[in-house]
Amino acid sequence: MKKMKTIISGVVLTALIAIGGVSAQQAQYTGSIPIQNEKAGFAGMAKISLDTAINAAIAAVPGQVVKAELENENGYLVYGVEIAKTDGQTADVKVDAGTGKVLKVDTDQDGEGREGKDSDSDR
Repeated sequence: MKKMKTIISGVVLTALIAIGGVSAQQAQYTGSIPIQNEKAGFAGMAKISLDTAINAAIAAVPGQVVKAELENENGYLVYGVEIAKTDGQTADVKVDAGTGKVLKVDTDQDGEGREGKDSDSDR
């Protein structure tokens, strides 16, 4: 009986570690405006303008803006700015909707997603 409890405890512990690892991979950064209710609308929640977010994104990744919108990213309000770079790649830049800081840059090459880098800049 004691051996069975040890095995079950080991399985539970392994599952908890695995779940914790998955959540750590998904939430790589946080924003300054947590989203409580998506139905309330994002526009009234943002503290910086779309233009400010676009300027921060272009400063981080030069190119032409393809699309920019407010998004729920990891439970925080961010601007997602898609930029067509001169080298043929597309970058998805996440800008904090409260501070204007670039939080993350994801780069796609030839239609295949490639994880980008987290930004530590204070833009």
